[in-house]
Amino acid sequence: MKMAQCIATATPLVAFLLPAPSHGATSEWVTSPGGTVRIVASQPRPDGSIPAILEVRLKPGWKTYWRDPGASGIPPQVTLDPSGGVILKAIRFPAPKTFGEGPGRYVGYDQPVAFPLELKRVANGGDLAIRASVFLGICEDICIPVQGELNLALKSGGFDNPLDGARIDKAVAALPEAPSDDFRVTKASFDAAARMIHLDLRLPKAAGGGPVDLFLSGPPGIFFGKPVLGGPGVERRAEIPVKLSGKDKRIAGKAIALTVRAGGRSMETTLAFD
Repeated sequence: MKMAQCIATATPLVAFLLPAPSHGATSEWVTSPGGTVRIVASQPRPDGSIPAILEVRLKPGWKTYWRDPGASGIPPQVTLDPSGGVILKAIRFPAPKTFGEGPGRYVGYDQPVAFPLELKRVANGGDLAIRASVFLGICEDICIPVQGELNLALKSGGFDNPLDGARIDKAVAALPEAPSDDFRVTKASFDAAARMIHLDLRLPKAAGGGPVDLFLSGPPGIFFGKPVLGGPGVERRAEIPVKLSGKDKRIAGKAIALTVRAGGRSMETTLAFD
């Protein structure tokens, strides 16, 4: 498949929000040629956290991007107006897929996907308003930037829609698991001269000789090439080329998120190098 080319300035291809009434804890949809986008949220918990998702319904043949899409792409971006009494702490991502080869390689999703949002209540009591500016890419042969304003109200003492809660629970359950004894990185090192990350992995028994996919995401200025894995077996060595740009060409002390998909499971951890 050819690399999806992003069109950042073609106004006719940018999908904007069409105003529509909001119902309960679900925002209106942003509509684009390749799919629709909305926010779903539940009532705040006692600790102030607010379960929520950014839901992306893709049409057949269309894709959207992971947090590090590769050489070209638009990852999901959500900005909240804090005057509504809610702030965004993080966006979380299920394990993605890789599309294309070589310079056209990119990372994302080709099925409907929901990104859990870590929201936090900052207002003391009363109703809350989630006012979010959303920007992401939905792509077929070209990438159409999708942007709009998503708004929903969380009424104090209100009740959640069970279907909305089920959507949020399903999205959270689809996230990569934490490292465990049978699925983790056992050793990680960075060869500065070769610009290569070396990882020793312990994979689930179900992985056997099957496919293993690695996805890395780091701070701006760090780019990752296609991982190369040895095998088969549950103990594997992986090598990932690294390109550093900008003035700061160091990797030491910078957090790098690693997601691994193997044996029908996915795991996520953070790498840090001295």
